[in-house]
Amino acid sequence: MVTMGQLWTNTGSALATLMFVYTIFKQWFPHFGDHLEPFFKRLFSRFYPYIQITFHEYSGEHFKRSEAYLGIQSYLSKDSSSRAKKLKANTTKGSKSLVLSMDDKEEITDEFESVTVWWQSKKEGNIRQSFSFYPAADEKRYYMLRFHRRDREVIIERYLEHVMREGKTIELKNRERKLYSNTPGQNHGNQTKWSHVTFEHPATFDTLAMEEKKKEEIKSDLVKFSRSKDYYKKIGKAWKRGYLLFGPPGTGKSTMIAAMANFLEYDVYDLELTTVMDNTQLRRLLIETSTKSIIVIEDIDCSLNLTGQRKKKEEEDEDEDDKNTIEKKMMKNEGDKKESKVTLSGLLNFIDGLWSACGGERIIVFTTNFVDKLDPALIRKGRMDKHIEMSYCGFEAFKVLAKNYLDVEESELFDEIKRLLEVEGIKMTPADVGENLLPKSEGEEGETCLRRLIEALKEEKEEAKRRVEEDVKQKKEEEEEKRRRKEKKAEKEAKEEEEKKKKNKIEENGEAEH
Repeated sequence: MVTMGQLWTNTGSALATLMFVYTIFKQWFPHFGDHLEPFFKRLFSRFYPYIQITFHEYSGEHFKRSEAYLGIQSYLSKDSSSRAKKLKANTTKGSKSLVLSMDDKEEITDEFESVTVWWQSKKEGNIRQSFSFYPAADEKRYYMLRFHRRDREVIIERYLEHVMREGKTIELKNRERKLYSNTPGQNHGNQTKWSHVTFEHPATFDTLAMEEKKKEEIKSDLVKFSRSKDYYKKIGKAWKRGYLLFGPPGTGKSTMIAAMANFLEYDVYDLELTTVMDNTQLRRLLIETSTKSIIVIEDIDCSLNLTGQRKKKEEEDEDEDDKNTIEKKMMKNEGDKKESKVTLSGLLNFIDGLWSACGGERIIVFTTNFVDKLDPALIRKGRMDKHIEMSYCGFEAFKVLAKNYLDVEESELFDEIKRLLEVEGIKMTPADVGENLLPKSEGEEGETCLRRLIEALKEEKEEAKRRVEEDVKQKKEEEEEKRRRKEKKAEKEAKEEEEKKKKNKIEENGEAEH
């Protein structure tokens, strides 16, 4: 009795013989073979149970590299490095590392939902000497996917989508992240509106001087946002989130942004509003930002005159009276230099208007030293969804800095520092604490740096006391000056009223004489 193995062997031999005869026949009778070719293909397909799909490296008339090919290359790079015997290393533009892929004529297997598929890297044609930037016309590289025809539905409907999605994820993870900025010289003509450098800021949440509970809360919020594409679509909102970082200078607002970007592996767009000519240009800049990015507007209260546009006339008049001559002159000179026509309405539309939905997975971050100066419409929930206060250095934040700067986790001096920071309530920014902890000479010990910090905290306490006394004194002087101005104004008004009465009396006497 013939076994299944023998049957397939005999069938294979018969097909090979038939194909050999067909080849010879086609060589001698080429035109007649054109009529028989469809017949032989149908016959061959009845016995050959596999389906093949090819993905060419270049497509179109302009030799544009196929996104599908690049996605497959990224998807297979991990398996290729561990399974394939022959590899080739490529440097891809914008990638921070080498990309390993199968060399020509190599094959690896992959499994998906218990289905086995085979990937082959192939090349057709001969290599010719060419001065072109593209491969010679007769040299074509491609990936070939082979699978059993019974798995057609799984492969077509789910596996290919899985390959593209995972390949894109690997590309984004391996890409060289960028720090973009808009400059005045690039806002004219057809030049690009964003220039960039490689983003290499080393800040992470582990090195960020902040309470651990607060850091975990922010990280959890970021992770939830990055995984909520379907949820945002379900509730009908653009896939974006706004963060407002506020606090005194030196509290780590810029460092927080860098830590967020490194945590999510996002690009950063540093938007300088004063170089944007108008609202239209602001929208164009938004359109040209990529997904998986953080758009930053630092010191929003100083960027443009967006803080007092809703003040009442009476409040403006009162503020104007309180300002001295030097302040008025400085504001006038600053106003003369402004050329931007970006309005509060244009910025609000940029944040959460119709244009904000152009693209997805974006985070918008505002920073400010004076949150009270900002228009409430600019920072309300829905625009700036999460408000994060960057405060003065506490004891937990100090311990992070001590670990970062000195690699010290415990010391007998910690109790004194804790007393000064928490009991005495001395306010010192993380930037100032870090500067005091930084060794000033080669071989300076950690204990010396800690003692220097203690002395700096004590000096800060005395300085804060002096500032309070000066503020009280200045406030009294301002109140006294304000009282004198009011008295002078009242005296002037009384004198004018007296002059008016005398004038009226003279006029009345003159009319009586006539």
